Amino acid sequence: MKSFKSSLIVLGSVGLLFLGACSNSNQTADTENSSAASTSITESPVTSASTTAKTKNEHGVSKGGQVVETGAYHLEFVPEKEANGTHMDLYLQKGDNHEAVPNAKVTAEVQLPDGQQKTIPLTYDASGKHYTAALPEKATGQYQVKVTADVGGEKVNGRFSFNQ
Repeated sequence: MKSFKSSLIVLGSVGLLFLGACSNSNQTADTENSSAASTSITESPVTSASTTAKTKNEHGVSKGGQVVETGAYHLEFVPEKEANGTHMDLYLQKGDNHEAVPNAKVTAEVQLPDGQQKTIPLTYDASGKHYTAALPEKATGQYQVKVTADVGGEKVNGRFSFNQ
């Protein structure tokens, strides 16, 4: 009986090691379906506010945030902690050359660490070619963010998270 339990423990440990070795935090999945029906996610780690270097990857120049590719759209979410809460930037771009989309109606549904929901409208900043809003919450924990953009009647969604 002891050898059976030992075998199960060893088998479980090997399985976990295998899963850990096979996982990759930078997953990419492209979809050709409609943006409302399917979302593919490519996430990169959120950098600190003091980091201003931009990186180039297979999706173009990154602003250092979390990226979601959905249909023809590229969404990049960059939260930055500030003294009075969190500043949220969303880069909504279209096409292979990532042209900014200035005429969308964008909202963020934020779930706070305590489970409370807030809906925050994002406004377009023409000089920065991105959408922006302030989240006046200071609670410590994980924030879940669902961004919904209406681009001429076409719905574009992305899900993000950040810790504060």
